[in-house]
Amino acid sequence: MKALAGLGVVCVLASLALYGSLHVLPPSAELDWTRRTISQYALMPDGWVFDAATLLLAAGSAAILAALHRTGRLTRGALTVLALWVVGLVGVVWFEKHNWQAGPSSSGTVHRVFSVVAFLSLPIGALLAAGGAAGGAAGRTLGTARWVAAGGVVSLLCFTPILWAVLAEPWTGERWWRAIPLGTVERLLGLAEVITVLLLAWWAVREPNRRKEPVMSD
Repeated sequence: MKALAGLGVVCVLASLALYGSLHVLPPSAELDWTRRTISQYALMPDGWVFDAATLLLAAGSAAILAALHRTGRLTRGALTVLALWVVGLVGVVWFEKHNWQAGPSSSGTVHRVFSVVAFLSLPIGALLAAGGAAGGAAGRTLGTARWVAAGGVVSLLCFTPILWAVLAEPWTGERWWRAIPLGTVERLLGLAEVITVLLLAWWAVREPNRRKEPVMSD
């Protein structure tokens, strides 16, 4: 479990470094990150960095989920929802962000769907995992589960400005992606979710393995 969780953490931290480089190194540093979404980097000349970072985050998350699953704490529902986070990240790369000024795109629509799936599945899965473990956890593992739940709550709170902008559009007349500093909101949301993933790794390391190992007979 520790090896899997450690590998996952390394991948997640490497992805953070790559995401950070997109903000400070040209040509992607010229992007207005307060308004433009993170996936906008995929359309730039160094877009491969965004793809690599996102796939590293997906791989790291998968390793951490595997480690946490081996503890026996994850319910089937929590594991399924958390797995959608990984699927969503891969889908975001596979279906590239579309330049909507060029007209409608089915691939761009699918990209948006995968983005929403990723953004929502991780915090919901984290809450399900923490809630499912609360009944049988004690001591330090219960405290770690509470931190995971807190990460899920903060991530959902970071998503609320986007939800508000979408729901308020008919009354405000302002397109939802212009009603808020979307780039800033999305980056705060992404950071909260990455921290939640790292909290899941911490939980996997601190939680004893509750799965029964097969008994070997002579």
